[in-house]
Amino acid sequence: MPDNTDDAQWPASTGTPSAASGHTYEEHAAADRLHVDDPGQLIVAVPAMVGFIPQRSLVVAVLRDAPNPGHSPIIDAVLRFDLETDGRSRRGLAAAYAQAVAQICAAEGASEVLAVIVDDRVRESRRTRRHSATVTGPSAALVAEFARRLAQREVFLEGAWAVQAIEKDQRWWSLLEANRRGMLPDPAASMVTVAHVLNGRPIRSDRSELTDLVTPDHELAQQVTAFLDTACALAHERYATAVRRGDPDGYHRRALENILWQIADTDSGGALTAPACADLAAALRDRTVRDSLFALAVGEHAAAAENLWAALTRALPGSDRADAATLLAYSAYLRGDGPLAGVALQAALDADPAHSMAILLETALRTGLRPEVLRRLAYSGLGIAAELGIDLGTEPMSGTAPDHTAL
Repeated sequence: MPDNTDDAQWPASTGTPSAASGHTYEEHAAADRLHVDDPGQLIVAVPAMVGFIPQRSLVVAVLRDAPNPGHSPIIDAVLRFDLETDGRSRRGLAAAYAQAVAQICAAEGASEVLAVIVDDRVRESRRTRRHSATVTGPSAALVAEFARRLAQREVFLEGAWAVQAIEKDQRWWSLLEANRRGMLPDPAASMVTVAHVLNGRPIRSDRSELTDLVTPDHELAQQVTAFLDTACALAHERYATAVRRGDPDGYHRRALENILWQIADTDSGGALTAPACADLAAALRDRTVRDSLFALAVGEHAAAAENLWAALTRALPGSDRADAATLLAYSAYLRGDGPLAGVALQAALDADPAHSMAILLETALRTGLRPEVLRRLAYSGLGIAAELGIDLGTEPMSGTAPDHTAL
């Protein structure tokens, strides 16, 4: 997933399916108040919809018809693209981004989109004659090419606006209609922003806050590496012992219990040590254990588990880092946080380009597969855990640290 490809988002607060395949009343209320014919309100809602305040970005909203006739269309998905060219022409960027948007539209059965350019380098076009429909400048040229490429795929750009920054009283202007411009209201007062905050969804100051979540801690990774061979050897010995006893599931059950305890301990403020990271990496190498953990993405401990996956992504080396990052990506994906899912998947594939689950999830994200479709993986994990005698849907993750000698 190249750095300038899309961050996809299915923002529940604008009427799309949430990570839990449902909506709260507040989320629907926010959707009803966000009218796509009000550019100022749409623009200030962008940070909430993409999860962070975008800079030098093209943000595209995919529209679907409202369920009630006569109502404004509803934003169904949001994609963000970098406007850093990396030597590519604007025409090349427009073509690549149009292709990505058209893919999402095809998956959603959508044919209309809106676009917002957020870029401190853009300059407001000079006012023209009252009835002129001409808008000029690099941003307008990019949008015109983007619209042309979309139209070739029977997707139509219904509106496009530019703004230097998403801040109160910043000026916005249309890139399609000359002399249509205005001032942004306070982003903090946006109903979509309020809905996200009330639902505990963070709005990060910029995309670097996402990448920081998965940036390797090289010092800690070196410490973990020193314990990793021993941890894996001990895990292998425990599994071999369990097999000799005719109870391989006993090993899986205790390994899973250890991970659940670690999630609870870390969530309570416990320190995640290098030996503990090594033990967790060894446990995650077992496919039965790892696959069962996808179930945590749909339970009440999803946030606590996600925090541990992020910590392990920073702490573990090599393919072990890919395992943790993939669990993080899946959890983020299911709750509709496409930007975090994309960052985590990039980390996973950088660590292990052949990681099959990371490849699957990256393909799903890139092609616009809805989060609820991937819930089957979580349900499969629930079934695996149930066969081990562990109910990941209801059992609290607490208790004392497992006795490794009993594993």
